[in-house]
Amino acid sequence: MRARELGRKSVVVGDRVGLVGDTSGAPGALARIVRIAERTSVLRRTADDDETTAEGRLERVVVANADQLVIVSALADPPPRTGFIDRCLVAAYDAGIEPLLCLTKADLAGPEAVLGYYTELELPYVLIRPDSDLAALRALLAGRVSVLVGHSGVGKSTLVNRLVPEAERAVGTVSAIGRGRHTSTSAVALRLPVEPGAGGDTGWIVDTPGVRSFGLAHVSAESLLHGFPDLVEATVDCPANCPHTADEAECALDAWVAAGKADARRLASYRRLLASRSGEGDPREPERNPGDPLAGS
Repeated sequence: MRARELGRKSVVVGDRVGLVGDTSGAPGALARIVRIAERTSVLRRTADDDETTAEGRLERVVVANADQLVIVSALADPPPRTGFIDRCLVAAYDAGIEPLLCLTKADLAGPEAVLGYYTELELPYVLIRPDSDLAALRALLAGRVSVLVGHSGVGKSTLVNRLVPEAERAVGTVSAIGRGRHTSTSAVALRLPVEPGAGGDTGWIVDTPGVRSFGLAHVSAESLLHGFPDLVEATVDCPANCPHTADEAECALDAWVAAGKADARRLASYRRLLASRSGEGDPREPERNPGDPLAGS
């Protein structure tokens, strides 16, 4: 229970709280949350990118106090969507959380196209196959609070069950049109088990429901750019108050890409997000760059 004196202050997964009452966990035990500690980080998303809409104004706190965002993406079935990964990166950088790219179903396709798209970011990543050893991933999760985010059907719940067998998270299938069915219905924090012969803090993972998109109406246009660190340096040569849109003749981003200093698809993705903030396009629908084998949002 939450104490009445906390008023409308929300309590979310990851919050550190003070309790009074019976904290034994026995059947029938009752305790109250009387204090919520100051949060070190807050990962948010909105249903819409446009802050002028009701969906865009409604912020959803995904998790509090996480220090790592694990972006789970399948390499096939369903295909990877770099537009969605870009959105997660923006949200992570905005919240001050370190990103980690977790590429599942590596037995079905290679990672070269995805990793090539992010080569300038030096984004940490792990490859996961059905029979692969998870030691490398466990090492990256150890001692941290990591939140797992991904589209439905990418194998996130299967991964959670491998990391925490007693979790018994529901596992779904991918439909014929390449969309996963939602299996996890609520976020839950799980303590990682101690490996034989290992010690120290094993860390926590927060499994979240599969999402279709990651709305960014809560992120300012300036902060949006910091989700694209490979483009930031170019803006030094932009005129004051440059909107960085394609119709801005003096924007330095186009010359930066033309000089081979960034991937043109990254600039296209950034400008799509800018357009979405203006109410153009639907962040919930897949977007594709012409000639790009990777899917969009």
